[in-house]
Amino acid sequence: MLNLSLREFLSAFIVLFAIIDIIGTAPIIIDLRKKGKRVSASRASLISLIVFIGFFYVGEGFLRLFNLDISSFAVAGSIIIFALAMEMILDIQIFRDSPDLPKDATITPVVFPLIVGAGSLTTLLSIRAQYQDINILLAVIANMIVVFLVITLAKRFEKILAPGVIYIFQKLFGIILLAISVKLFITNLSLLIKEIGY
Repeated sequence: MLNLSLREFLSAFIVLFAIIDIIGTAPIIIDLRKKGKRVSASRASLISLIVFIGFFYVGEGFLRLFNLDISSFAVAGSIIIFALAMEMILDIQIFRDSPDLPKDATITPVVFPLIVGAGSLTTLLSIRAQYQDINILLAVIANMIVVFLVITLAKRFEKILAPGVIYIFQKLFGIILLAISVKLFITNLSLLIKEIGY
């Protein structure tokens, strides 16, 4: 028996949607494309789906194998998100381009840490204790469909919206992203410090 539940599916979908926050990521994707970076909607959603499903089943065991934990990933991810936010707010370039660097930004930073971040991975493991696996997996698939649509439509928004409007959104979401990175960093660093203390 599959134990399908519309209530569990919707609950898992909403929680993951809020954590992934692909709508808030749209200005970052627009900004990356303005800098000449390629972001593939199909690849980003497919790779994210594979990582989510893989981590759903083997995440905890994989981390234990390397003596790592989610908090360590969260701290590392928060630093990358912080750097991206500073680029957006201050109009500076932290991630320097070089001839050796790929022009494809699909995997980094779009898939990780923006879509498949430490927060979304932690949430995925947390809700597994509350809901049936099938309902969580369907919620993940539904979220990846939304990710595909938002990344695809981001190009249209860029053409429709005036440069000034995009600039304002870039600053606004940069500040939000900065706040998220700081919270993620402080919360998980304090957990790591507690673990070291023990």
